[in-house]
Amino acid sequence: MPERFMDPILANAIIRATEAAAIAAFDLAGRGDEQQADQAAVDAMREALNQIPMQGRIVIGEGERDEAPMLYIGEEVGTGDGPEIDIALDPLEGTTLTAKCMPNALSVLAIAPRGGMLHSPDVYMDKIAVGPGYEPGLVTLDQSPSENVLALAKAKGVAPEEVSVCILDRPRHEKIIESCRSVGARVVLITDGDIAGVINTTDKATGIDMYIGQGGAPEGVLAASAMKCIGGQMEGRLFFRNEDEKARAARAGIKDFGRIYKLDEMVSLPTVFCATGVTRGGLLDGVIRKDGRVETETLIMTSYDGATRRVRTSRPL
Repeated sequence: MPERFMDPILANAIIRATEAAAIAAFDLAGRGDEQQADQAAVDAMREALNQIPMQGRIVIGEGERDEAPMLYIGEEVGTGDGPEIDIALDPLEGTTLTAKCMPNALSVLAIAPRGGMLHSPDVYMDKIAVGPGYEPGLVTLDQSPSENVLALAKAKGVAPEEVSVCILDRPRHEKIIESCRSVGARVVLITDGDIAGVINTTDKATGIDMYIGQGGAPEGVLAASAMKCIGGQMEGRLFFRNEDEKARAARAGIKDFGRIYKLDEMVSLPTVFCATGVTRGGLLDGVIRKDGRVETETLIMTSYDGATRRVRTSRPL
């Protein structure tokens, strides 16, 4: 593991990047313009990343090069000095949430040494995740949702009725919801923000035991970075809607289109995960402006020591 990757200066620098993006996005919260809020977060994060002493390369971003000025896959960031770093990011996870000033919007970033993350294209991914403390392979995409609920209930020593499953509220998830409820599980539906949905499985205070569903593959790799830091379990399988998406995956080096990726395959090297709240939610407080200052709350996790920290920052406007 590269020694400089563990440098606290680097960890502190990525905190500043998510803070800057969160503050910029919050200025547009409730204004009804998703694209403008997203662009503000992108611009602020790019500016902060380019001040970090690293040779950064975005492997999970807002799209491919032809979609610039978003932070695109393959973009080089940083000063050009220092360690070679792969970056996964979502400057604004929850554009709709922000536009409507609804809870749980985040600014998210994860880093790993070069070659440490799955280079996933911007397609869908089937996901399943549970928190730490269980035998490896307890839940898997090879089983039905109901079978996974029963396996988790047995491992917890509780009835299936005491298992809560977080699922994105989408028509495509009707069968998953039905399968979970068929064995008595409680289904907690969320409107957006599946990175937070996955991370919630690691915090007993949320009451979420498992996450199941189909969402963005980039968000899947970001969530896997957080799970790697905490020791949870997660699997992902890319889902392609057409041949164009398969071609994009092939350009990213994906050869087995039906492969189920384990957590350590999505994030294979030590990682640092960072999320700053944009709007207040169950995971983090949102940006607060008062008395001429702006306050943020950031969650930072590091896989090399299993540490989880919450950082509250207050700075003058």
